[in-house]
Amino acid sequence: MDDLDKRLLDIIQSHFPLVSRPYRALGRELGLTEAETLARVRALKASGIIRRTGANFQSGKLGWHSTLCAAHVSDDKLDAFTAEVNRHVGVTHNYLRRHFYNVWFSYIGEDAATVQAKLKAITQKTGVPIMYLPAEKVYKIKVDFKMKRKGDA
Repeated sequence: MDDLDKRLLDIIQSHFPLVSRPYRALGRELGLTEAETLARVRALKASGIIRRTGANFQSGKLGWHSTLCAAHVSDDKLDAFTAEVNRHVGVTHNYLRRHFYNVWFSYIGEDAATVQAKLKAITQKTGVPIMYLPAEKVYKIKVDFKMKRKGDA
């Protein structure tokens, strides 16, 4: 990554322009054309530096219900279980961990009853019990990864 890529990443993490031509606006700020800016973003995505571009919403403030879920899944059921979990549109994250509860995922749905029904259906299909762990208190942190570091030119 060069300095322009770092500056671009600094901007788009939290200040992506909400305009009809965002890459033109970004380009103006960086001294690039719209096409050059879009090409850099595409290259950063192709290299895996950018995983996804999208908005983050607070689901609870939009009237939705979300929960953390955990399951103890034996090795012989792991592939089938994760495939079933990942099939659901309400799943936002799914992680394998080195712990007794080795599969952790987040599920968002219209309300608590809907989410619990979906989790029950996954358990019925896979035979794997799922721990339902809704937040009692929400702590949201904002993390930006500053690309320009001390000592950079």
